Amino acid sequence: MIANWEGMRRIDGEILIIEDDPTLRRITQHIVEELGAEAVTFESADDALVYLLQSSKHCCLVIADYGVPGQLNGMELIRLVREKWPFVKTLLMSGYELLPATVSAPTVYLQKPWTIDELLVSIADLLQPDFPIQKL
Repeated sequence: MIANWEGMRRIDGEILIIEDDPTLRRITQHIVEELGAEAVTFESADDALVYLLQSSKHCCLVIADYGVPGQLNGMELIRLVREKWPFVKTLLMSGYELLPATVSAPTVYLQKPWTIDELLVSIADLLQPDFPIQKL
């Protein structure tokens, strides 16, 4: 599948990226910034949670890797985000094979290794469900 990026509207707000792999973190950050959003990156879910609790900015999406260092893993962070900020969309990524039933809706689950198109479509489905991107 090849996604038509031009079909997406600009994304306003912050997207938090929690990923301990520096290469994947930079790739994800680049994609998010290409979509017009401000990317804020973290290596741990603990640091991301502290940021969310202290920030006054509008966060529209949290993208978290399941297996990050610290006291919280990505899934635990997403559960906390869903409880405290139910309007924030969530996307969980993992290199571990998780059963889809363990990731509760409306969180989107993306198995690693993912393609850029898969990430793009997941972000679009979460943030622009009324304006789906064209898949070529």
